[in-house]
Amino acid sequence: MTARDEHSSDADFFADSTPVVSYNRVWFNIMRAQRKFLPRIAKALKACGINDPIWYEILLEVELAGKDGQPMAALEDKLFVAQYALSRHISRMEQKGLLRREFISDGRRKQILFLTDKGKGLHAKIWPVYWDAMQAEIGPHMTTDEAYQLSRLLIKLLPGGAQKTGPQG
Repeated sequence: MTARDEHSSDADFFADSTPVVSYNRVWFNIMRAQRKFLPRIAKALKACGINDPIWYEILLEVELAGKDGQPMAALEDKLFVAQYALSRHISRMEQKGLLRREFISDGRRKQILFLTDKGKGLHAKIWPVYWDAMQAEIGPHMTTDEAYQLSRLLIKLLPGGAQKTGPQG
């Protein structure tokens, strides 16, 4: 970063004539970062038998739900995954013997997710691999302070994120 960069505004840095273009920049850069990092991180997780990084989050949330299980609709909301996509992941995880679902007929055909013996504690075994992959991919590009700053900004984009304080994902 040059002295000029440190003293210019972000709009000047990007040479945008209309500041609202910044929102477009956010979108495209989030998408590009996801496309850059996801394949390498996903490859590391595949070595652990995890076909998609979302599986880690599913395993963790179902384990955290405990003996009562995790309602699938609540998981959709928490992970921001469309029902059809989450259902596809759950089916694949069932085929691998990682979890099971129970159907409860309450007029809406509710699904509750539970870990199998094979799935219990698996997120903890995967975590060191996931950690190393995230550190290797993202760590060289920013300081820890910048990582916290970016995390806080991204959280603002999530429902209730502007009001959240304290530890976040």
